[in-house]
Amino acid sequence: MLVNTARFVISSPEVGKCPTTNKHEYAFIGRSNVGKSSLINMLLGQKDLAKTSSKPGKTALINHFLVNDSWYVVDLPGYGYASRGKEDRIIFDKMIRSYILEREQMTNLFLLIDSRHKPQKIDLEFMDWLGENGVPFSIVFTKLDKLSMTAGKNNTALYLEELLARWEELPPVFMTSSEDKRGRDEILNYIEEMNKLPLLMDSKE
Repeated sequence: MLVNTARFVISSPEVGKCPTTNKHEYAFIGRSNVGKSSLINMLLGQKDLAKTSSKPGKTALINHFLVNDSWYVVDLPGYGYASRGKEDRIIFDKMIRSYILEREQMTNLFLLIDSRHKPQKIDLEFMDWLGENGVPFSIVFTKLDKLSMTAGKNNTALYLEELLARWEELPPVFMTSSEDKRGRDEILNYIEEMNKLPLLMDSKE
C-alpha cells in the first residue's frame, strides 16, 4: 500500500469525543518510550506527524490521523508510565480501555513491544486482558535496529515462547525499526487487507 496523504484530524480526551466516521481505524499502543510515535511517523512517511519526545508519556489524548482520506491511524496514550500520579493513571487507563472496548471502528490494535527487553509482566497482563475481551490485536516488536540480528531473533523468540505458554495461538507478529523502516511494507499491506473487510458497525445495521 502507498501512503499518499496523512494528516492530523483531532485529539480527543475520551472515546465519546472521537470523530463520527464509518472508516476503519488502526490503533497503536504500548508502554511509554516504546517508540510508538516514531513508528507511526515511519509508517505514514512524515517525520513529525505524531509528536515524539525524549520524555516518556507525552501522548495524553486519543489522536486521530486520516490516511489516504480513507482510514485512520489512532495514537493512544502509553500505559505503565510510573511517573504519572495515581489519579492520572486511572484517567488514562479508563480512556484507553474505553476506546478499545467501545470504539466499533477499531479494526485492529497494534500492541508495540520493545525488542530489547525480556517479557514484561505489564505487557503480558495487557495481552491477556485483550484476549479475555476478544479484542483483535497484533504484536509489533520495535527498535530491532538497536540489536544484532542474533540478539533480535533471540529476544523476540523468548517473548513468543512466553506467549505460547499462555495462548493456544499467536496473533499476527511484525518485526520493525523506525530507523531502517523494517516492517513498514508488512504492516501497511496487512492494513490494506483489513480495509477490505466490513466494519463491525456496518454489519450491525
